[in-house]
Amino acid sequence: MWPHSGSHSAQASVCSLRISNRAVNRRDDQRNTIELPKGISKGTSHLTVEMSLKKVTTCLWFDGQAEEAANLYTSVFANSKITFVQRYSDAGKETHGREPGTVMAVGFELNGHPFVGLNGGPQFRFSEAISFQIDCVDQAEVDHFWDKLGEGGDDAKSRCGWLADRFGVSWQVIPTVLKDMLAATDRARADRATKAMMGMKKLDIAVLQQAFDG
Repeated sequence: MWPHSGSHSAQASVCSLRISNRAVNRRDDQRNTIELPKGISKGTSHLTVEMSLKKVTTCLWFDGQAEEAANLYTSVFANSKITFVQRYSDAGKETHGREPGTVMAVGFELNGHPFVGLNGGPQFRFSEAISFQIDCVDQAEVDHFWDKLGEGGDDAKSRCGWLADRFGVSWQVIPTVLKDMLAATDRARADRATKAMMGMKKLDIAVLQQAFDG
């Protein structure tokens, strides 16, 4: 699921955060095989591990659009909400240069994953070097996320299930079945699915399956 354009190598290194709209259930015996965070020993409850991992919060740097972006994202993902809105004050105005009362930061959750949108200024821009991968169980989910997140975005950056939304944030909208296809031991079938994927913008599960089946 790599971006495919003249300006980006298909082998580019990509950081992706998997966001799922479904709860992930692990069996008790699997808990002893995962790599636990430092300070958490085997036998620690799964809930405790999950709570520890949630200490990592993704911060997205915007130039005035943080609240708009947070409102969009929380409307697209289930079980999501705005958690706080923080505004600039006179304090530090000689540095930040913002009018008091304008939005500085917005906290939000996407299906339990914590984010902060920061209105930091025009100094930094988003790129495909960071993306968020959305695992979709069927075509309806693919269509939902693609259409909602892609509206008003840069269509020229849409490749192989990737899109850039109107704020420049990159998303991978990936059907879970594609991962099984690409990992198939029958490499001829996997290669056919890969070739079909490379020719798509939004991924079409039926077409991918047809290519995989030959």
